[in-house]
Amino acid sequence: MSAPSTTAEHEAARARVQEHLAGLAGKPLMIGLDVDGTLVDHDGAMTPGMHQALQRAAEQHTVVIATGRSLGATLPIVEAAGITRGYAVCSNGAVTVEMDPALEDGHRIIATRSFQPGHALRTLREVAPDAHYAVEMSDGAFRSTAGFQDSSFGVHAIESDLDELMELEAVRVVVHVPDLSPQEFSKVIAESGVHGVEYSIGWTAWLDMAAPGISKASALEELRETLGIDAERTVAVGDGFNDTEMLAWAGVGVAMGQAPQGVKDVADVVTDSVYEDGTVLVLEQLLG
Repeated sequence: MSAPSTTAEHEAARARVQEHLAGLAGKPLMIGLDVDGTLVDHDGAMTPGMHQALQRAAEQHTVVIATGRSLGATLPIVEAAGITRGYAVCSNGAVTVEMDPALEDGHRIIATRSFQPGHALRTLREVAPDAHYAVEMSDGAFRSTAGFQDSSFGVHAIESDLDELMELEAVRVVVHVPDLSPQEFSKVIAESGVHGVEYSIGWTAWLDMAAPGISKASALEELRETLGIDAERTVAVGDGFNDTEMLAWAGVGVAMGQAPQGVKDVADVVTDSVYEDGTVLVLEQLLG
């Protein structure tokens, strides 16, 4: 957890955000929002201020929840936030969902981007034999190797051996090596020569793979074109390396205060951390 900002640091962040977003106030926007570390802290808690700002933003703009979480782990956040209309980009861009109370279950999947992970998994098995693997399918179901379960899946993964996983059609593959640091894991991935899929290393030794060219940004761009929203009227907020494409894509990309420097370097502006409601600071500037 980052140290709380001082009043001077908070005012400096507010001034930076105001400067970059001043030209967008009062205009209909498309706003892409990461979840973990952006809307909720890393314990999954959302503040009352964040809840209120998010609901107001969803009333005035096209809010798109853009997360590495699966559909099953994204919908509870959407429900808790009280967003009944809008869109969500799940699984780092592999699944796009429309929320509408008139629909059965209140949502429908409008796009999926799948791939065959077999070659990448065979390659990774050679260089990371102790890794855990999980495959997410287009219907939101998960299959994983023995003992690999995670709350980000949103469902209980069905245990399968790695040879079975290699034959599945996937929208996302998760690889986790508990005994390696992110730096060590990054080196393993670089040396593996894995190609044909997109991946991002998270806060731990954790790898998400998707179809070539797929990211939060690619899904947001497809949605932006469908909705006919001008590219200059796009804002994105995130804190992780899987947000970098999205921050670069947006008309204004905003990094959270606790984001790694590599993420901040891609953004147009840095707001307060999630612990100081940095996303609320951004949304307040966009509300009429």
